Amino acid sequence: MYRHPAKLKSTYFFITAVLLFISTLVHAQRTINDVMDSTTVNHLLIISKKYGSLSFSGYLQPQFQVAQSNGAQAEYQGGNFGEFTNNRFRLRRGRLRADYMMLTEDGSPSTYFVLQFDGTEQGVAIRDFWGRYYENKWKILAVTLGLSGRPFGNELQLSSSVREAPERGRMSQILMKTERDLGVTFTLNPRWKDATLKNLVFDFGIYNGQGLAGPGEFDNSKDFIFRLSHKTYAFNQFTIAGGISTLQGGLNHRLPVSYKMNRINDQWRMEKDSTASTVNKVAPRRYYGADIQLATKTKSWKSELRAEVISGLQTGTSTTSATPGTYPVDNKSVALPYYTRTFNGAYLTFVQTLNSTDNQLILKYDWYDPNAKVKGMDISADKGLSPADVRFDTFGFGFLHHFNPHFKAVLYYDIVRNESTQLSGYTADRKDNVLTLRTQFYF
Repeated sequence: MYRHPAKLKSTYFFITAVLLFISTLVHAQRTINDVMDSTTVNHLLIISKKYGSLSFSGYLQPQFQVAQSNGAQAEYQGGNFGEFTNNRFRLRRGRLRADYMMLTEDGSPSTYFVLQFDGTEQGVAIRDFWGRYYENKWKILAVTLGLSGRPFGNELQLSSSVREAPERGRMSQILMKTERDLGVTFTLNPRWKDATLKNLVFDFGIYNGQGLAGPGEFDNSKDFIFRLSHKTYAFNQFTIAGGISTLQGGLNHRLPVSYKMNRINDQWRMEKDSTASTVNKVAPRRYYGADIQLATKTKSWKSELRAEVISGLQTGTSTTSATPGTYPVDNKSVALPYYTRTFNGAYLTFVQTLNSTDNQLILKYDWYDPNAKVKGMDISADKGLSPADVRFDTFGFGFLHHFNPHFKAVLYYDIVRNESTQLSGYTADRKDNVLTLRTQFYF
């Protein structure tokens, strides 16, 4: 029976899309930005080389939380509680992602496109919107443009759908809120089968800097991120991976006033630097990080350890060390000065599979010290310091159970500790521990 060529083409494309849609049920996405090497391409089960392939994936994270006190400041455990509230239901994340992949005639990746939405009870927003071009003459370069994850460290790039702990550490959330940013990333990684350096990846990115924390670029400074990483390497009994990263960026001063730490009479103080030369100069953001991931090769009773440390200079405001999403102003829209601090932080995550791969025990510790120059009772308002200079340590533990390939739940408790200072509200540890029961549906 004769069929019109256009109908045959449409039917073929539809079958391709359906088969690829089914394939996403099996292959979980582990990172925000998936760089397609030969192994990943094979796993995607691409059928059509001529018309490309469309696939869909998504997940939903309903949760219930109980805080230690009403109005708990739990911004880094999913958001602060209301003034008279210590328990709540939330839809933490609701993601729907579409991936489109085009291959060359020999099966090599050519063009990749991603669009991802995030929907919660608070609204719907774009989370990822980027395209990637693969150079196939030398098979070494890929260029990503648009709104994408920043290639810094490990935790920032690990997808929320596969991360065992409910949230990223305080340090990760403060330094790079929302993880994504607008810009361009150049990735160097040999993609031919027998390449000697096929496990080495070098990423170089240029970004606006504020990410999704603000509506758009508000100064001329850009963030430059460099990362050199090694893919998972297998030994007899365990695997190892890791990398080193740096961010070199900053924020343009609009005022002839800035603040930084100075040592006066053997005491560190936040001091004002008043000079017209600071106008349009760059207040620095300099991050230096290293990360490592270790895991045993067994499926039952598997152990996995992930660690990362970051230190450097961070520019924020008098009240927070978080990277601003817009230029800071007071309640009368008057411009405020920048504050630059020396920081350090780290996290350590241990995941133990309990016999069956369906059950996992989670232990996590992270700290973030926004001002490494001062400690404890040395932090006081008369030295120009504020809650933005207080160190926090978080101890978390929980149990994760996979009910089936598309549904899991985690019960997790965060013990949050701040250092005791002379600041009002921070003279002792605040009551801001949080218990989270999170479920996740995914396909």
